[in-house]
Amino acid sequence: MAVQTGYGAVVIGASAGGLSALTLILEGLPADYRLPVLLVQHRSKDERGLLEEVLQDKCSVRVTQANEKEKISGGTVYVAPPDYHLLVEGDMTISLTADDKVNYSRPSIDVLFETAADAYRERLVGIVLTGANSDGRHGIEMIRSFNGLTIAQDPKEAEFPAMPRAAIESGAVKSILTLKEIKSLLLSL
Repeated sequence: MAVQTGYGAVVIGASAGGLSALTLILEGLPADYRLPVLLVQHRSKDERGLLEEVLQDKCSVRVTQANEKEKISGGTVYVAPPDYHLLVEGDMTISLTADDKVNYSRPSIDVLFETAADAYRERLVGIVLTGANSDGRHGIEMIRSFNGLTIAQDPKEAEFPAMPRAAIESGAVKSILTLKEIKSLLLSL
């Protein structure tokens, strides 16, 4: 797959089954990976930092919980804190809100994808992974509307195929890839 250069960020959404999918994708990224990665994984509001610790143990790239007003920079995976929406501001900083749940979720994949699409426009890569609902569908549509690169995990491979399938059914997904293909694509950006 030929990929344009010049992307500014990667956003990833995962839900049920996400930890193993995220680990496979992120463990291959080098410590000096050029792009920032912003990540929403649906999880319990009582969980504090465990996901970041588990991913950091397996990854060379820096993995951290996103902080309010933090400047977004390459070589870092920013993970939405439990029970907070992760938003990207126009000045490429992070904003966190406890606004109402979207798609029964806080953090919501759609909230991250939509705000990142508005900030990065055609320079955004959006990836929907395994999950048991349709969160990410509207966000992937917005990324596509700005001509960003839109990807869904192959539902045949996903532990829970509903979320990538919903994204694909929207008509906004450019590429349906396995986790290994997603990892290779990210390394090529």
